[in-house]
Amino acid sequence: MRAVSRFHLPGFSVALLASWLCFGPASAETRVALVIGNGAYASTAQLPNPSHDAEDVAASLRRSGFEVLQGIDLRQAEMQDLTIRFARAASRADVAMFYYSGHAMQYNGVNYLMPVDAVLADEADLKRFVRVDDIVNDLQQAKNLRILVLDSCRDNPLAESLKRSATRAASIGRGLSKVEAPRGTIVSFSTQSGQTAADGTGRNSPYTTAFLKHIEEPQEIGDVFRDISSDVYDSSGKTQLPELSLSIIGKFYLNGPVSVTVAPAAPQAAPKADPCASAEAHWKAADGIGTVGAFEDHLARFANCSFASLAKARIDGLKQKTALAPATDNARAGGSKAFDGNWDVTLNCQTTGKAQGFTRALAATVTNGVFHAEAQGQGGVNRLEIDGQIPADGTTTLSARGTTGASTYTLNNLAPGSPYAFTVDAQFDRTRGTGKRNEARACNLVFIKR
Repeated sequence: MRAVSRFHLPGFSVALLASWLCFGPASAETRVALVIGNGAYASTAQLPNPSHDAEDVAASLRRSGFEVLQGIDLRQAEMQDLTIRFARAASRADVAMFYYSGHAMQYNGVNYLMPVDAVLADEADLKRFVRVDDIVNDLQQAKNLRILVLDSCRDNPLAESLKRSATRAASIGRGLSKVEAPRGTIVSFSTQSGQTAADGTGRNSPYTTAFLKHIEEPQEIGDVFRDISSDVYDSSGKTQLPELSLSIIGKFYLNGPVSVTVAPAAPQAAPKADPCASAEAHWKAADGIGTVGAFEDHLARFANCSFASLAKARIDGLKQKTALAPATDNARAGGSKAFDGNWDVTLNCQTTGKAQGFTRALAATVTNGVFHAEAQGQGGVNRLEIDGQIPADGTTTLSARGTTGASTYTLNNLAPGSPYAFTVDAQFDRTRGTGKRNEARACNLVFIKR
C-alpha cells in the first residue's frame, strides 16, 4: 500500500504506521506537482540535463502519490499554459510542488524562469519569462504544504546582453535572488542565492541526483531537504551549498507506512501572534516622521524587537540636539563646539558572505556639536545620512539610515533602493575620529577634520 502523509496538529496526533489490517488514510489527500525541464534553448547555451531531470523527478513524485503536470523544453506559450493549469490544480490540492530545471536569472531582485524560445535584447523581453513570485503565489493556494524547488542556478549567458542595454539603476546579479519561504512552504535552490552551479556531467544535475536519492525516503520532509542539501555539499567537494528556507509548522511525511491512530489531547490555546510581525512596517513609518514622539511610540509597541536599539539611539540623539542646538555660549554647549567645522568621512565595509566590500566617502559638518554627514545617490538609491551629537568627551553613538545601491554590495542581495539603518559607536578628538558599525556587517569609519 502506498505511503501517505503525517501531520502533528494541535489537539490530536496523526501517526501513520504499517497497515496490513486495511486501515485507510484519515482523509483523501490531494497532491499535485508541476515539473519542468528546459534545456533545448534556441538563443543561448543548451543544457543537457534538464530533460532527464524532469523525467526522473516526475516519475519519483508519481510514486509518492502526486498528480504530475510535466513539461520538457517548453516554449513561452506552452510554459504559460502549463503554469495556468498548475495554478488551478493547486487551488484544489492539499500539497503542491513546483520543480524547475533549466535557465533562470535575477533582475532587480526578481527571479525569472526562461522558456526555450525566449530572447533577451532588453528588459522588456523579461515579459516572455515566468516570474518565480507568480509561482510562489500559485503554490500558496494549496491547503497544507507547498514546495518550490529551483535547480536553475546555472550561469545564464543572456544576462550579459541585458546588462549592456539596461539602465544604470538596474541590478543583474549572478544566480538567483533569495526567496523567503512563506508560512507552510519549503523553498530549495540548487545553490546559494547570488551564486551559480554546474550542470553536472551525468544524467542528472548534482542537485537533482541528491533530490532523487532522498525524496522517497520515509523521513520528515524538513529532514529530507536537509539531507538533499548535505549530499550536494559533500558531492561537490564543499563548493555548492543549496539555499534552503523552511517555514512549516509540525511534521509532514511524503512517504511512510500507512495506518492511522488518532489520540485526543487536551485543548490548546491558539498560537500567539508574533509580537514583532509588524515592527518593520511601523519602524519605517516612525523613521519617516522622525520625531521623538514617533520613536517613543515605536519603542512602547516593540520594545523587544529588532529596531528597538535604533529607536533608543534616535530618541537620545534628538533630545540632545534639542537641548544643545540653541546654546549660545560654551558653558551651555558643554564644550562640544570644539568639534565644530567641516569633516571628511570614509566608510569602509568588509566583504561579508556574498556581499562585496566597498569604501565610500561622505562630507560632514558639525555645528554646536551636532554631527551630520551625507552622500546622495541618484533616483532614490544608494543614499546614506549619518546624524548624532558629539559631547565634550567625544564619545557618542551616531544613527545612520539610507537606501541600498547595487545588490552585489548588500547583504541578502537586496534590490536597489531598499531602506536600511544602523548605529555607529564613535570616538572623536579635535581633528580626528574613528567609528564602528554595530549591526549586520563589519564596517569601520574614519573622521578627519579639514
